[in-house]
Amino acid sequence: MQPTFNARAPTFNADAINNTIQRALASAGLDTSSGPMRNVTETIQRALASAGLAGTEAAPMSPGSVIDVDARVVDVDHTDGEAAPHRRPSTDEVGAPGSFETHQFSNQAGARAYKLYIPAGVCEAPRPVVVMLHGCTQSADDFAAGTQMNRLADERGFLVVYPEQAANANLSKCWNWFKQQDQLRGTGEPSLIAGIVREVATRHDADLCRVFVAGLSAGAAMAVVLGETYPELFAGVGVHSGLPYGSAHDIASAMSVMKGGRSGLARPKGMPSAASPKNVVHPVPTIVFHGDRDHTVQQTNGSEIVKQAHDAHLAQAGEVTFATSTQAGKAPGGRRYSRTVYSNGDGHAQIESWVLQGAGHAWSGGDPRGSYTDHTGPDASAEMVRFFLALPRAGSA
Repeated sequence: MQPTFNARAPTFNADAINNTIQRALASAGLDTSSGPMRNVTETIQRALASAGLAGTEAAPMSPGSVIDVDARVVDVDHTDGEAAPHRRPSTDEVGAPGSFETHQFSNQAGARAYKLYIPAGVCEAPRPVVVMLHGCTQSADDFAAGTQMNRLADERGFLVVYPEQAANANLSKCWNWFKQQDQLRGTGEPSLIAGIVREVATRHDADLCRVFVAGLSAGAAMAVVLGETYPELFAGVGVHSGLPYGSAHDIASAMSVMKGGRSGLARPKGMPSAASPKNVVHPVPTIVFHGDRDHTVQQTNGSEIVKQAHDAHLAQAGEVTFATSTQAGKAPGGRRYSRTVYSNGDGHAQIESWVLQGAGHAWSGGDPRGSYTDHTGPDASAEMVRFFLALPRAGSA
């Protein structure tokens, strides 16, 4: 009999677990207050909190900390809660003078809350839109603080949308990039996020030909899904520590591909075979960031995303190859990287691949006020915005 996944996790007394571990360490003669073991208590508390165990708060992260944790993918039925819309300044999230609004969107697939950042000052309309999809266990506010995308919006005059995953859709608040109904157009989470974008565009006179989507980890995997399922809506995709489209169809295959396992792209029933990826992946401009020491989502996944985008562009254009250039660099924070740019016959960059040397599962160049950030750079947010806004304006959406 196959094991089943319950929608509700068992209740744990996290404080009791922590106390038991501390007593065991003490009985073994291990001092956690000083020396090599001084960070054990903080590490235990943070691990319990990140696992969603009630009764424990995560210990504060030291500036510049980079944390790698196993992603928690939970297959549950989703029932959506309600959230009351409200508007307030964004200064408590990122110190920017614009406004951060909370809204709710619903369609036949369910409902999701989302945050909308409107930059300060008078901006020329219609404005571009950048959609930001958080990673597992994160929230819209957390992701805004970590990526500092709102600050860039003030500088460049675009709107920022932060769809927020519901805990009753996924216990760890991961976007369900690996589920069949969430990999197809017109169903599941892709339809919800696309609906949010269209709602924002209608209300705020946004430019539907300059809508871009980016994400981290599970959010990055969902960004790739959106590029494939709504290529007429999303003019560019930003992927940080993500996974390729159609690489998983259930929890087991999701965990396998995250760790680098792949025997071709696994597609759920009703989707085209992985044998011909050129015929099933739409050529959307894509920028990819991935750390080469990411042990949560192996870097081979970033390479596969680049390959998918590369093959799709060449299949559509009928070109033999892209013009390719690679440069090595070092960010001001000390992180070394290599950047490969794939340009079409007109000289426009269609794909960028950033490999971050020694980096783990964290947003490159992020602010330590947000979780899963690596302040040593390079600045993934700034580079994604640069890439997006330099793209030729897409056709009518």
